[in-house]
Amino acid sequence: MARLTIIGIGHKPLEQRAKEAIASASAILGSRRLCEVFAGYGEFEKAKERLTRIDSVDETMRFIREAFSAGAEELVLLGSGDPLFFGIGRRAVEEFGRDVVEIIPDLSSLQAAFSRAKEAWDDALFVSLHAGPDPVKRRRLRYDLADIPRLLDAYPTIGILTDRENSPSVIASFLCEPGRSAPSLLLYVGERMGYPDERVVAGTPEEIARQRFEEPNVLIVKKTAATASDALLERQPQFGLREEEIRHSRGLITKDEVRAVSIHALRLPQEGVLWDIGSGSGAISLEAGRLSPYVKVYSVERNEEQIRHMKENRSFFAVWNMTVVSGAAPGVLGSLPTPDRVFIGGTGGKTREIIDAVSQRMKGGIVVINAATLETLDRSVASLEKNGFQVKISQVSVARTKKLGQGRLLAAQNPVFVVTGERQT
Repeated sequence: MARLTIIGIGHKPLEQRAKEAIASASAILGSRRLCEVFAGYGEFEKAKERLTRIDSVDETMRFIREAFSAGAEELVLLGSGDPLFFGIGRRAVEEFGRDVVEIIPDLSSLQAAFSRAKEAWDDALFVSLHAGPDPVKRRRLRYDLADIPRLLDAYPTIGILTDRENSPSVIASFLCEPGRSAPSLLLYVGERMGYPDERVVAGTPEEIARQRFEEPNVLIVKKTAATASDALLERQPQFGLREEEIRHSRGLITKDEVRAVSIHALRLPQEGVLWDIGSGSGAISLEAGRLSPYVKVYSVERNEEQIRHMKENRSFFAVWNMTVVSGAAPGVLGSLPTPDRVFIGGTGGKTREIIDAVSQRMKGGIVVINAATLETLDRSVASLEKNGFQVKISQVSVARTKKLGQGRLLAAQNPVFVVTGERQT
């Protein structure tokens, strides 16, 4: 039976089972960097003749598949540290199955960095920003740079696998930007872990941002004190921000009751992309971002005063999965990632053009429009149906109590039509 043994290397001598696999393998595969590391194991001088360098993961899988088809019985694939920790182990098991693949792990570079820094990692969140030049892998990463501040709201420590694009210096510089994080952060950079010249550098975000580090490297971000955001998250409800809590201009905000209905109509997924077009003060964006922290929210607004309010709201409520986009729709929509959900709160008289632009980009999903006038309602329904959306309409009529002498009366608010368009992929 064919067997693929994946051996993690880099931090400690190889165990006996790994040595046996190397001795019997017809080929030993690895990237340029891992081949260099393997060359440092002097006891495998003869095995180096069977060493094959392949830098592409897809080409590596193809080589293994063809070798097995040609009759190869044992192959060795070199991995970095623990191959199942953001490594090649997952892909290999998916490709060849659990019965074919054997994994012999080493320490992960992050685990080694925590040990050198003498910091506990049992309460840490581990994330990868490492995709290198592979655009496909970049799209599959669960987190990106913009997620780090909100993750720090939820976890005391984050361990980050870096790459050239998201280097320790770049991440530290991002954390130095106003409103990104509290100053009580300590960063550790684990530089060239497992190599003879490895080192760990500690410093504040400002100190790390001014330095450059040799590759490969990893980063540990640790909160050294509770932050204002921590206290805010503890006392704030997950859903149900009130109008008076959100900075906005002259009553220009989606009212609480209408916001609740609109959020329900959006049926937010666990992960994905939401466009909030004509977002004003960002009330919908704030609620959506807090409810679904793994949804990327893009808040499109052209009014400078509202944009200022929106940025203040984002910082105050620590909604770091929310990106403020300055400009008018539909013009600015072309630069945004493909949406899964779209909320349209304001159109500037370009309802048809905006819905057409959304329809061209959206493979399938839900569009929710708040229409305060019959004209906007008519244009919204006609445009959605023309673009193949199934349309439902709700009217939200709200009356709020108002003091009158010693009693109370109900004062009616302007009714709003909530238009929901849904299109299957």
